[in-house]
Amino acid sequence: MSTYTQILYQIVFSTKDRGCTLSVDHREDLFRYIWGILKNKKCHLYRIGGVEDHLHIITHLHPEIAPALLVKDIKLSASDFIRKEKCFSGFDGWQDGYAAFTYSISAKDNLIEYVKNQEAHHRKFSFKEEYMKLLEEHEIEFEEKYLY
Repeated sequence: MSTYTQILYQIVFSTKDRGCTLSVDHREDLFRYIWGILKNKKCHLYRIGGVEDHLHIITHLHPEIAPALLVKDIKLSASDFIRKEKCFSGFDGWQDGYAAFTYSISAKDNLIEYVKNQEAHHRKFSFKEEYMKLLEEHEIEFEEKYLY
């Protein structure tokens, strides 16, 4: 029998110390690079986006892929890419942790639009406000002092 899954993930992580280093002029190059990582892991990317200090990835994970290992691979490979290409001056790495939220496939279109509109969204809300809202919506307990 075959394995069938449909688990839609929103993965969110930031730059180290929330540094505003992911300048818009090379962000698309980084997004394409991460898309390649996901393809190589047999994951389907629906959308990737972000702003100067964090990324959102909407993806379906292949059943053999653990979210923690995927995020680790993305961060390590993307850091190498950034260093080799010298595309983001001041980039000093990624935050230690990440957040991963699961959604029903019926939420896909709304998630894609949400990630597409990150620039506009962050004119109104900080990353911390957005992050806390996501954690609260998904009923994840956290201590605010550990969000930075």
